[in-house]
Amino acid sequence: MKKQDKKRLFEDLERLRAEVVRHRHLYDVKSKPQISDAEYDALKLRVDELERTLGAEDELFNVSNLVGSTPAKGFKKVHHSVPMLSLENAFRDDEVLSFYDRVRRFLNTSEEVDLAVEPKIDGLSLAVVYKDGELAQAVTRGDGRVGEDVTRNVAFVAGIPPSLRANKVPDTFEIRGEVYLTKEDFLLLNEKMVLRKKKPFANPRNAASGSLRQKDASITRDRNLRFFAYGVGFVSESVASRHSEHIELMKGWGIETTPEFALCKNAQEALDAYHRIERIRSTLPYDIDGVVYKVDRLDWQARLGQVAKAPRWAIAHKFAAERAQTTLLAIEIQVGRTGKLTPVAKLEPVSVGGVTVTSATLHNADEIARLGVRPGDRVLIQRAGDVIPQILENLTPDEPRPAYAFPRRCPIEFGGCDSAVEREPGEVDFRCTGGLICPAQRVERLRHFVSRNALDIEGLGLVQIQSFFRDGLIDSPAHIFTLTEEQLLARKKKGTVWARNLIEAIAARKDPPLDRFLFALGIRHVGDVTARDIARHYRSWSAFKASIDELLSIRAARQPELERLLAEQRFDDHDKLKRRLGAELAATIGVSGVGPEVAGALVDFFEEPHNQEVLKDLFKAGVRPQDVEYAPVESEVSGKSLVFTGALESLSRDEAKAQAEKLGARVSTGISKKTDILIAGADAGSKLKMAGDLGIRVIDEAEWQRIVAKAQL
Repeated sequence: MKKQDKKRLFEDLERLRAEVVRHRHLYDVKSKPQISDAEYDALKLRVDELERTLGAEDELFNVSNLVGSTPAKGFKKVHHSVPMLSLENAFRDDEVLSFYDRVRRFLNTSEEVDLAVEPKIDGLSLAVVYKDGELAQAVTRGDGRVGEDVTRNVAFVAGIPPSLRANKVPDTFEIRGEVYLTKEDFLLLNEKMVLRKKKPFANPRNAASGSLRQKDASITRDRNLRFFAYGVGFVSESVASRHSEHIELMKGWGIETTPEFALCKNAQEALDAYHRIERIRSTLPYDIDGVVYKVDRLDWQARLGQVAKAPRWAIAHKFAAERAQTTLLAIEIQVGRTGKLTPVAKLEPVSVGGVTVTSATLHNADEIARLGVRPGDRVLIQRAGDVIPQILENLTPDEPRPAYAFPRRCPIEFGGCDSAVEREPGEVDFRCTGGLICPAQRVERLRHFVSRNALDIEGLGLVQIQSFFRDGLIDSPAHIFTLTEEQLLARKKKGTVWARNLIEAIAARKDPPLDRFLFALGIRHVGDVTARDIARHYRSWSAFKASIDELLSIRAARQPELERLLAEQRFDDHDKLKRRLGAELAATIGVSGVGPEVAGALVDFFEEPHNQEVLKDLFKAGVRPQDVEYAPVESEVSGKSLVFTGALESLSRDEAKAQAEKLGARVSTGISKKTDILIAGADAGSKLKMAGDLGIRVIDEAEWQRIVAKAQL
């Protein structure tokens, strides 16, 4: 893949992530989705595809940051003792087998791994805490770290008893599960909503979410909500060594669990259970969209731990595709903040697997040409694994209509600027050449700045951004912080209370955490996870900026030589020097996961005069990024740079890396002057010699295990 193409794909990944976060918030918190489940999951699947293409699964897209969304106002916020993470998805049997192999490699075991299999209920995730056997608190998932206290409402949820039927239970026992509505109760509820001239719910999941999160508990009481437990969170003392034992204990204590639960000895047995559940899916009284596989042994779950976005010990296996026919009504063009033109198919509404689909992405001009689709065509669409609205086939290719002409000017009707649209040789996407003069790009950049994982300014969504931009109130991020109540009231569109609330919400974001601020800047390749890693490493803006200044100096020193090699047409030498420069930049910044691509993007951003002006204006407007408080487990390797080499006997390389990161260390793949310790396993090769030449401390696997044990990890 050409470097230019890869950069474009990283930009697409970042833009799509912001969309996923926004729609997840509308779905989980507001219970008012703006797009169908299929359209939302199409965004998510496209992100997954880009991650695999770019090899960025653990770096740029982090679903743990997309678990639910920011808790809504009106309920007390509660921090989860143990984060409620989301799950990775699999759509094919071979992906499940790959998951199983990854687990065994990580554990460095040849043993079969028992897997618990249970249906993936389409409901609202909930944590229920019992103290001394009595129900003490119930908290929604929220953003995975902070949820909403709905304790008073769970008294009306079947399957959650007020006390546990047991002589002795741990002082604190947190049960996690799903609140749901049966298919029958969902239909009855919607009939009542129509009779009361209220808008019916789109699906049982939205109905369950809206019903539980009612300020008036009597409404919850009338909704026939139910609960299935699927696991545990924080427990004050261990009462089981396996997940399946927890399930049996909870059943004995009066907690409802799904009757389709199965314990399997290996991956093939788990797949057989999946296909059995798939066959009876339509007969179940509740909606499911797949099954979840979990490593049964709790000590193995603890060793496997998690990547930033999901546990390594579990995966969701979604059901197969469902198809339908509909009419392509129009092709609309979205202009992203980097100028990319993305075609979107607007469809005549059609139900696919119980979900109404109205649009689907067409990805790019080549995809339109491949399908040969035009407005007016009948098309076959598919929701793969209950997720993606995807056009599979044009059913009327021979009807006498002209081929769709992809725009060669940035489309004004969709917010563009009428600048030329170009595609460089070998590129997939067309892009507007208007840059900063393009209203659509500027609006998208502003939208990214205030998005959920960025500054998250309440009340300043896309509609307001577009309106303020159109009226000339904001043109750059700094203008957001100079808005006044008088300016807002002069527009005579909303009242004083709204204006005051918005100004207060903006003022509350003048001191953003450093990671959110970095993400908000929209630096290419810097997603929210990478921004978090950078922020945790440097802790403060001043320390980060000092490192950036060093990077700028390094590149400036190499630039004359790069230009000379180009002028002399010594392209191979030029590319070699550029690669060495990228490696040097990455080593200088010293953040795990930040390679030459990201380091180069950071330099590109801070070299750009316009970006320097944006930062200057933000600081002038009073924006002050706050230092990051991050406390990994204290150990003798905290803050150090480590390299593992050779074969480790007691654990896998992945597990060793996970241990190091928990101890506050950075793990690199290559030796450099900045390496502090080399951990050498059996048959260590050239890295061991290089460490000796550089005077780097070398330890063996036994010493590493001593360090881990001493830190009580």
